[in-house]
Amino acid sequence: MLALTAYVFFPLEQFLALGQKPPAIMTTTPRWLVGLAGAGLVVAIYAPLWLAGYWLARRLGLPPVCREGAGWRHWLLWPLIIGLGGGVLLVVADRVFVAAGSPLKIPHPVFPFSLIASASAAIGEEILFRSFLMGLWAFLLNLLLRRWNATRAALWAGNVIAALLFSAGHLPAVMLFLHVSDPHSIPILALAETLVLNGIVGLAAGERYMRDGLVAAIGIHFWADVVWHVIWPVVGAGT
Repeated sequence: MLALTAYVFFPLEQFLALGQKPPAIMTTTPRWLVGLAGAGLVVAIYAPLWLAGYWLARRLGLPPVCREGAGWRHWLLWPLIIGLGGGVLLVVADRVFVAAGSPLKIPHPVFPFSLIASASAAIGEEILFRSFLMGLWAFLLNLLLRRWNATRAALWAGNVIAALLFSAGHLPAVMLFLHVSDPHSIPILALAETLVLNGIVGLAAGERYMRDGLVAAIGIHFWADVVWHVIWPVVGAGT
């Protein structure tokens, strides 16, 4: 439903804000049809990834969705607190990098699409990077380290790798924002900012995934994005 809503209501003005021309399909095809096609593609991609992540979590002894017996504090309250705190940390880190001369000016989706984008990104990216990729790397490393009974170390190594991949996954967007053609052309401060900001969210979501499951990781990601993409553009509009 979120994917359908995102494709149907994605404002064409957002492309202009990013300095892009809207794809022809969004101007010549009924929006509801674009939405259905996009939603179908999302399901086709993320459903198998979630099933694989579920299997990996079971093999690693992790709670795939929610930790059994955990109350609402674990899947709602703590993700809310950690996510909001992480979002504030993102804003502070961004201000530090800007003051240091980073050329990266990250555009934010327009409201209320920013809320939809935050929710859909939190769900999709946590399925990909935490449930699947973190689980996959932790599973493989755990096999290598089995004789030393180092499952915890394998999980944290998987968390770090997934956080790095999560950061790297944002580099194409950074290249677009900076109008450069390859990653080697990204200024070092912009590259560092990308790694730090996304790494903060990735590591925090991964830690909570290990502790309380995918719902908690999604919650942290969502609330951090709410601060970063929804609240900060309004509060910091004059900065």
